[in-house]
Amino acid sequence: MKAFAQLFSDLDQTNKTNAKVAILKDYFGSVSDQDKLWTLALFTHRRPKRQVNTTLLRTWANQMANLPEWLFQESYDTVGDLAETIALLLPAPTESHDETLSKWIADLNDLQDKEEEYKKAFILSAWAKLSREERLVFNKLITGGFRIGVSQNLIVRAMAEQFDIDKAVLAHRITGNWTPLSTTFNDLILSEGDHDDDSKPYPFYLAHPLEMAPEKLGTPDEWQVEWKWDGIRGQVIIRNNEIYIWSRGEELVTEKFPELHILKDHLPHGTVLDGEILPFKDGKPLPFSLLQTRIGRKNLTKNIMQKAPVHFMVYDIMEFGGEDYRQKSMQERRDLLSEILTDDMPRAMLSPQVEAQSWAELAALRETSRQQLAEGFMLKRRSSVYQVGRKRGDWWKWKIDPLTIDGVMIYAQKGHGRRANLYTDYTFGVWQGEQLVPFAKAYSGLTDAEINRVDRFVKQNTLERFGPVRTVKAELVFELAFEGINASSRHKSGVALRFPRIARWREDKKPEDANTLEELKDLLKLYGLEGT
Repeated sequence: MKAFAQLFSDLDQTNKTNAKVAILKDYFGSVSDQDKLWTLALFTHRRPKRQVNTTLLRTWANQMANLPEWLFQESYDTVGDLAETIALLLPAPTESHDETLSKWIADLNDLQDKEEEYKKAFILSAWAKLSREERLVFNKLITGGFRIGVSQNLIVRAMAEQFDIDKAVLAHRITGNWTPLSTTFNDLILSEGDHDDDSKPYPFYLAHPLEMAPEKLGTPDEWQVEWKWDGIRGQVIIRNNEIYIWSRGEELVTEKFPELHILKDHLPHGTVLDGEILPFKDGKPLPFSLLQTRIGRKNLTKNIMQKAPVHFMVYDIMEFGGEDYRQKSMQERRDLLSEILTDDMPRAMLSPQVEAQSWAELAALRETSRQQLAEGFMLKRRSSVYQVGRKRGDWWKWKIDPLTIDGVMIYAQKGHGRRANLYTDYTFGVWQGEQLVPFAKAYSGLTDAEINRVDRFVKQNTLERFGPVRTVKAELVFELAFEGINASSRHKSGVALRFPRIARWREDKKPEDANTLEELKDLLKLYGLEGT
C-alpha cells in the first residue's frame, strides 16, 4: 500500500509523459504480481465495489477527528473531495502496517456482508494505521472515486517497455471482461498462450481531429470518406453462436441492445465488427437524445424500444472466420464487408461512402452534416491497417464547426479537486421576455486567469444561496458552443444541448445583448428536430 500511495503521489506531481512512464516502470518492476494486477485493474476502471456509504464514512471520520459537523462541512466545501477531506482531517496514525495494496482491497471486499459495527471497526482501525497519503488512496477506493491523470495508452506503453511485450499485443490482452479475481498477472499479461475468451474485444482505433486543410492529405481518391455518425461506438462479436456487444469504454452492453442479438443468426462464427450503435428508424438515424433514454436503464420496456429502436452502422471488420483482419488494408476490409453485409441483413448496414471528385465538393457536402444527423466526415486512408488507440496519419475526423449561442451566467457552483475553492461550474440563461430561462451548464473553456476573475465576480455579486449553488447578478455574457440541440421536456427551456462548453467570454456584450429562447428554438426548426 505504501508503494501504491507513493505511485499515486508521484504521478500526480508531474505532467511529463516520459517521467510518468519511468515512474510506472519502476513501480511495476518492484511490487508483487497481485499488486501489479490490481494496479492495472484500478487504472483501467475495474474498481472494487463500494462497501461503505459516504454518510457513514463522514460520521465515523467526525467521531475520530472529534469535529463538529459544521466544521467538517466547511472543510468539505473548501476541499471539494470527500476522500481528501477525511484524509486531511483525521489525526496522525497511532499504529503502523506492512500490508500490500491487494491485501487492503481483499479486506475491503470482505466487508460486503458484514454488519455496520464490523465495518466501522475495520475502517477506524485502517485509518489508525495508514499515513495521510495512504488514507487518501484508501478513502478513494472506499468511495469509488479513484481517478488519476494517466491514460490507458500510457499504462500500456509503460508495461510493454517493462515486460518487453509489443504494445498492440498488450493492449489486446488487457481488454475484455476480466478482474483480478478471475485471472492472474501471469495468465493475463505474461503468458504467450491463447488469451482470448469468446467475449474478448479488440482495442479500438481512434481518429485525430483534422486541423489542417484537407488538400494537404493528397487527392480524395486516396481516402474513404464516411459520415461521422453520432451514437455509441461499439464492437459486435459473434463467436460460438453467441453475441457480445462492447462499448468503446470497455463496457459489456449486450443486454442493453436486444434488437441486435439477431445478428448472431446472420453473421458467421468468428466475426468482429466495429461500428456505431445508432437510434434508427425508416432507413435513417434519429437524434442521439433518443438513445440516451435507454442508457442506464436496467429494464427496457417495449415502449422505450419502440421509441428508440437501434441499428448497428458498421465501419470496419476486425476478425473474420476467427482470423485477425486488422493488418489487411482498409480497402480489403471494406470489400469483405460489402460481401458480408447483404441488403437483407437485419439491424445492421455498412456505413455508406460519400463520393466526390474534389475536396471543395466534399467541403460543401460536409456543411449538410446536421441535416444527416452526423457530426461531419471520417477520412480513412484506403491503404491503412487497423491500428490501436489514437494514431496520426491514416484516420481523421473532419467535424463541422459547433453551433453557438450567447447566454448570461445566472448560477455558479464550486468545482472539484484542485478547483474545489473556485466557482467554475456555471449555469446560463437566455431571454424569454423579461426573464432569463436556464438552458445550459458548462464548466470548461476559460483560462485560469479568466476563472479567477469570474470567481471574484461570483463572490462579490451573490444574490442568493441554495446549498452549494449561488445565484449571481445577471451581468456576464458568454458564448457557448455545442455539437447539437434537441427538444427536451425535462428542461425548463424545452431544449437540451449536446456537449456544451464555453467558447469565449463576451466582455464586449451587455446582458441584454444575449440571445433569446426563441432564437435558441429556431435552431431546432432549422435542423428539423423540434418534434423529437
